[in-house]
Amino acid sequence: MPDPAEFPFPHRRLPLSRSKPRLRRAIALSVLAAASWGWGAVPGARAETINSALARAYDANPDLNQSRASVRARDEDAPKALAGMRPKASISASAGPEYGTITIPAGRNSTTGQRQFFSDQYVGAPRSAALNVSQPIFDGGRTASAVRQAESSVLSARASLAQTEQAILQSAAANYMNVLRDTAILDLRKSNVSVLEQQLRLTKDRFSVGEVTRTDVAQAEASLAQARSDVYAAEGLLKISIASYRQVVGVEPKRLEPAQSVEKLLPKSLNEAISLALVENPAVVAAQHQADVAALGVKVAESALNPTLSFNAQVGPSYDSFFGLPGSHQFAAQATGQLNIPLYQGGSEYASIRQAKEQQGQARLSADMQRDSVRVSVVSGFAQLDTAKASIVSNQAAVKAAEIALQGVREEAKVGQRTTLDVLNAQLALLNARVNLVVAQRDRIVASYAALAAIGRLSAQQLNLDVAQYDPSVHFDQVRQQWFGVDTPDGR
Repeated sequence: MPDPAEFPFPHRRLPLSRSKPRLRRAIALSVLAAASWGWGAVPGARAETINSALARAYDANPDLNQSRASVRARDEDAPKALAGMRPKASISASAGPEYGTITIPAGRNSTTGQRQFFSDQYVGAPRSAALNVSQPIFDGGRTASAVRQAESSVLSARASLAQTEQAILQSAAANYMNVLRDTAILDLRKSNVSVLEQQLRLTKDRFSVGEVTRTDVAQAEASLAQARSDVYAAEGLLKISIASYRQVVGVEPKRLEPAQSVEKLLPKSLNEAISLALVENPAVVAAQHQADVAALGVKVAESALNPTLSFNAQVGPSYDSFFGLPGSHQFAAQATGQLNIPLYQGGSEYASIRQAKEQQGQARLSADMQRDSVRVSVVSGFAQLDTAKASIVSNQAAVKAAEIALQGVREEAKVGQRTTLDVLNAQLALLNARVNLVVAQRDRIVASYAALAAIGRLSAQQLNLDVAQYDPSVHFDQVRQQWFGVDTPDGR
């Protein structure tokens, strides 16, 4: 018996009369044509496996790539925070026309005793320039806390990226299996149409010799019409699955190979899976780092109450600036230390601290909620996997029983013990059993990927994908200590 974890299963064709070998060959050709239509197979084209499809999605999915770009943007928060304790330098310059008058006491008139004044006016073009340098010495601990906060934020962004990677890989696996499922179902439904066409011909032949009534012919015609309608519906669902596959993977599906479950990567028990998920699931990790970000936000807010100390220096010349006198020149250099001790600033700093503490509490509650959510995801994933496995066993038994029943009903119908409706109902029961088996096999594989994602281990490394794994720490290390430059590490 084939491995039920493999999909699609090598189902047998719907049983036909043994006296019609050419009809069976025609149906086999129609089934092959249906499969080829389903995924656009090209003779000699390289087959696609589920791992190669996941590798394509990992490399080229636009949602995943934009998430990576978002993490790279978040990396810049660290050098921005480090700038708080780095020196700052600027050059200021000014120039422009100036007009003024000046009156200077010149003593008293010796004759009249009245005070005398010397008056003059001047027109000049004063110019000055200055180099200003400031070096923080102590900022109340704000920069140190801000740097740690930025680094925690980066770690949270990386965990969110890992969560996005898992979602994309899980979606790619589900869409891969959807294409396989819908192609197999279309195969079955087209085969069913061929069988019902033969059934209708046989019924008409029997009607012509008086073995059955017009009602039997009408029942066969109705079943065939419904079967053709089901084929159209199956074709539509397959087209939708192909479009979704291309959206996630980036290419049209071509010659998809059967896929295997990833149950071997799962823990042996549900309790072990839950324990691992509460530690490794990216959503939990991201929430924990966000709680750290909020805790450090309290320290950043509290630093506003601490004194600050800085060193400032200024040097620069000025020309024609001494009362606008042409040719005047002045050079000044100044170095000062500045100590600032906050006493009261309107209460905004206290409000900021209280606000940060509430945000810290909110982040902790969010982390607890995320753990509960992950626990539910793990239980749900394992439950769906167990359900699918049990469903496969039941549906395999149903298919076998339905095949035997159909064969028996047909033999009994030949001797008049069964009606045409009985044959059609048995045919439909077998078809439904096979479709249910296809769905269950698909569900088992998809559920195994969902369970692995719930734990937090659905990654390129765990799946051993043939792809260069993206390492977000490389960009962070490139920019963390960068003091100058506007180009990104990749040259943009």
